Amino acid sequence: MDVTKYPGLIPSDEHKRLEGLQPYQVLGTPGQALFNDFVGVVAKLFDMPIALISLVRADDVVFIGNEGLPEARIVDRADSMCSVAILEDGLTVFEDVVAEPCALVNPWVAQDLNLGFYAGQALRTPDGTAIGSLCVLDHKPRQLTPAEGLLLQDLALVAQGLVQLQVAQVHDASLVPTLRARLDGPMQQSLTRLTTLAELRRWDPAEDQRYDDSRLDEARYLAQSLHRELQKALGK
Repeated sequence: MDVTKYPGLIPSDEHKRLEGLQPYQVLGTPGQALFNDFVGVVAKLFDMPIALISLVRADDVVFIGNEGLPEARIVDRADSMCSVAILEDGLTVFEDVVAEPCALVNPWVAQDLNLGFYAGQALRTPDGTAIGSLCVLDHKPRQLTPAEGLLLQDLALVAQGLVQLQVAQVHDASLVPTLRARLDGPMQQSLTRLTTLAELRRWDPAEDQRYDDSRLDEARYLAQSLHRELQKALGK
């Protein structure tokens, strides 16, 4: 990355941040199915085509998306809005990334990828160090409602737990299989309810707001349940 061209992407505590990132460089290593499954669920919850978990390294960003690819992707740090998300305490939202591009990153990348919307929440280590983000993207401009923002923040806590779990399983290979066995049933039930609510909304548009609210309530319940189970698995 050309730091002279994009100096705003480098936080003042970058050296400390990179030290904190070292134990968590798990994207791109074997055993990524859990990440792929999770971002697939995130994309469905927001009804968006793309969801990503990213880790922001010194010069680049490595991420896994919901495309089902077996390997992580790597892009230049100045080409990813996830580099901006780690600078913020709260949500980073660009409702129309073409009409109002982010000045801190290369504006042409979003146009080349036909991206219209970005929303991301920083992922942090237990001591608060920002190491990456969970984000959702759309090909068209849109808005993120307050309820969707809360959902994304809840899901970012799940993503943080998954990154920590991937590190912890190096010492205990049973962690991930045990967690999956416990979560698969309840998660499928919740996803089925979400699908049913989406169908009801389609057939009863006069009540679309009520169904949207119910879907978001169910989605937040799922996110919070996942977070609790991850904390148990990590012994917290």
